[in-house]
Amino acid sequence: MPITVSHPHRHVALVSIDNQAKRNAMSRADMKDLVAVWDALETSDVRAIVLTGAGDKAFCAGADVSGDLSASEEMARMINRALLKTSSYPKPIIAAVNGVCAGGGVELMLSCDIRVAASHAKFGLPEVKWAIYPFGGATAKLVHQIGFVHAMKLLLTAEMIEASEAARIGLINEVVAAEQVLPRALAIAELIAANSPVAVQAVKRHVTACSAELALSQEAHEQQLGDQVRASADFAEGVAAFREKRVPDYK
Repeated sequence: MPITVSHPHRHVALVSIDNQAKRNAMSRADMKDLVAVWDALETSDVRAIVLTGAGDKAFCAGADVSGDLSASEEMARMINRALLKTSSYPKPIIAAVNGVCAGGGVELMLSCDIRVAASHAKFGLPEVKWAIYPFGGATAKLVHQIGFVHAMKLLLTAEMIEASEAARIGLINEVVAAEQVLPRALAIAELIAANSPVAVQAVKRHVTACSAELALSQEAHEQQLGDQVRASADFAEGVAAFREKRVPDYK
């Protein structure tokens, strides 16, 4: 199963994306499964969640571009919930970034409250390189979280950055040795789980409400922009180039 859930400590859940052959990229079906995980954990006695990718190569490489890339309003609502784009989710989430974190993987990480990364991890939003609109929350959340200039550089250049640079611009909290990523994230989760869940979840809801409301207010405009991009010749060329592992040729 691509999305697995375990409980390594009392009141702590470990959610792992397991599609190592594709650097833990997520299909639409995987995202639907992730929605079910979030829904179940939200009403459980879990007080802190650690999110990671299986193996030591990737946290999440984003959407599985070899599969369905449609984005109807109904599909967008499902993806939004999977990536917690417009949700003020009450349970604290710690990202244990164990490798490549790209595209939708970054957008999923943006919904995590604390982020620990391996020294070999890399981060980026390569969507515009392949004529894809990054509608999973990056355009709404990045400026709020790391500031305009850092956000625009990531969004417009499509460059991948090292973990040290991600820490410098405030995209992540800590850089640790690869073997310490998961233990460190779990240790933080245990610290949080020992605190008052009522107080912790109230703080989490309030702090994240602004980002969630901002993303929700922009949803109709993002849907329109995304539809325009998907209807373009650039989109067809970009996706074909990605699948064929070649440089796109935009006219």
